[in-house]
Parts: sequence; structure tokens; C-alpha cells
Amino acid sequence: MPEATAQTAAPAPLVALTDDEILFRDTVRQFADESLRPHVKEMDEKGVFEKSLIEQFFELGLMGIEVPEQYGGGAGTFFEAILAVEELSRVDPSAGVIVDVQNTLVNNALLHWTTQDQKKRYLPRMCKDTVGAYALSEAGSGSDAFALQTRAELKGSEYVLNGQKLWITNAKEADVFILLATVDLSAGYKGITAFIVEKSFPGFTVGKKEDKLGIRASSTCELILDDCRVPKENVLGEVGKGYKIAIETLNEGRIGIGAQMLGLARGAWEFAVKYARERKQFGRAIAEFQGIQFQIAQMATEIEAARMLLYNCARMKDAGMSFLKEAAMTKLYSSQVAERVASLCVEIYGGYGFTKDYPVEKFFRDSKIGKIYEGTSNMQLQTIAKLVMK
Repeated sequence: MPEATAQTAAPAPLVALTDDEILFRDTVRQFADESLRPHVKEMDEKGVFEKSLIEQFFELGLMGIEVPEQYGGGAGTFFEAILAVEELSRVDPSAGVIVDVQNTLVNNALLHWTTQDQKKRYLPRMCKDTVGAYALSEAGSGSDAFALQTRAELKGSEYVLNGQKLWITNAKEADVFILLATVDLSAGYKGITAFIVEKSFPGFTVGKKEDKLGIRASSTCELILDDCRVPKENVLGEVGKGYKIAIETLNEGRIGIGAQMLGLARGAWEFAVKYARERKQFGRAIAEFQGIQFQIAQMATEIEAARMLLYNCARMKDAGMSFLKEAAMTKLYSSQVAERVASLCVEIYGGYGFTKDYPVEKFFRDSKIGKIYEGTSNMQLQTIAKLVMK
């Protein structure tokens, strides 16, 4: 059989990185190792994210990766945003989710659904110094997201919002919120409307910060809207079309959570491999025992499979292809891998892994949220089943 020529050779796989992407990834990785890692343990213990690190996120351009240069952004790709989330999460998933929400949810919504005036008002801020948050969930509307009860009533030139939002990531640090409310409860999902709400608006309050199992440095708070006054020009998209914004934005956000979970699994695995080479039992390193080698190999295989799913899905998004099924699969599988890998890494550490003196315990705690937020695993399975059985 003749050798493949330049014309007949197979194209590079979708998951391959360009030289520019490798440079970007390595820059974020270096920052995570050198600047983020020294703060991880203290931030987890205190449940507070170091403010100076967020300032560095902005300085590095990590908070406006896809935003066009005319608004102060990096004019990058969704794939680059995913690389950033993965590399930060390899060191601290709390850092990864801050950058994830900013890019895949908030900036994404602002890029695709705002008017030109709204773009000029908000995108430069999101790239310079303003953290964003995405406010959909409520006490009675989790997986059933469109059962929300927060009301929005038009009074003159303003909408008056009343209600409560729960489990809002980045809420403590954020100054701008993409917030979903309904203008007509009787209209069901067709009454849901998206608003750009600023923390400074009258009647808006950030409430209790949750004391969480994992990703403790990432703030998760309730929002209280008590006659919160939002200018009519801050409607995002069209009145009654908030459900469409929520669905499309969350589909992209799930890829971001996949990146967070992949980074987490990598971080835990790297520590476990290093420990297995150093820990000696019966006169030799435990990495020399076949049982440990098999566990390390199994984890490495699952991590690589998750990476293939994630990178391919991000490429599909950038290419303008349909990626709903792939996003659900990515989020489902990456969260499963993260939990399995983190758990097994604790076991490789043995008794040490069960203490807070070693890093794998934190990765294990952090992994649990992957199966819950931005669509539970059961919701992802339901989506996948519908699409593959068509």
C-alpha cells in the first residue's frame, strides 16, 4: 500500500491543539502552579477566594477570553476558555468555576443576546474588573428550572423584581448578574425573561453564603429581590424569551463544568502518581505493585477519554455545529470520572488521604458538585436518551 501523500493524509483530530493554544494553556498552567497553588489550602479552610487572584485573572485576560478586542477582550475562542478552566481546576476547582461562569455563562449571554448599547455598557467592564454571576435557580426550581417564581412587573420605565434566588455561584464577588424572572406566571416558560441586574440596583441584596462540602472558596449565595428596580433597557434579549437564553447558555456552560471536572481529575491523579512513587511498603515503592499500576492506568485512560469528549465538544461549538448531545455527554462523563478518580486517589494515599494535610481529600470533596450543578447527571442522561433514540 503506498504511503499517504499530503493530499490523502487524514486531517488532524479535532482535539489536537495548535501552537497558539499550547502557549495559552502553558501560560495558564504556569500561573496556576506558581500564583494560585500557594493560596489553595487557606482559601478552602476560610471559604473565601483571594481577591488579588481575581485581579490577576483580569490582568491575564482570563475573564474576557472570547470578548472581541473592541470591548477589551482577548478575541479568543470557546476552546481557549475551556483550556483555562481545565488548567485552573487542576490546581483548584474553585478558581476554575469562577472563570467558567464568567466566560461560558455571563459573557456568553452578553455576547449573543445583548443590544449594541448593552454590549458597549457591559462587555468592557466584564473584561476589566467586573465579576459576573448567573441567577436562575430558586428554592422550588432546580432541575425544573422553569418553575421559577421570581416576578418582574413593568412600572413605567422600570421593571420591579420580587423573589429569591438560591445557590448562585460568584454571587459574593459579582457586580453584574444575568437574572431570570417571569413577567407572567400563567404563561409558564413563555413568561420567563432575562435581565441584566447590577448589585447596586435598589432592592437587590446578596444574602447568606452557603457553607459547602467542596469548592469552598467559590462563593455560593442567595439573592434577595425586594422591589428591585431594573431599567427597562436592561432586558436581555426579548421579553418572554428568557427560557431560550437559559437553555442555550446552559448548554455551553455544561462544557465548562466538564473542563472543571477534567482538571480536577488530572490534579488528583498527578498527586497520586507522585505519592505512589515515593511511598514505600514491604521494601519498595507502592508504584511497583501491579495492583497500584492497574489503578493508575485505569484512571489515566478515563481521564484521556473525558478529555477527548470535552475537546471535541468545544471544537464543535466553535465550528457552529450542534453540540447538545455532546455537551450532555461531556458533563455527565467528566463528573463521573472526577468522582471516581478523586476517590481512588484518596485510597492510594491510604490513611494520609483521609486527612486534610494532603491535597487529594479536597479534590474528593470538590468532585461531588460536578454531578449536581448546571444540570444533574439524571438530567444529562435524559437529554442524551432523547437525542440518541430519535
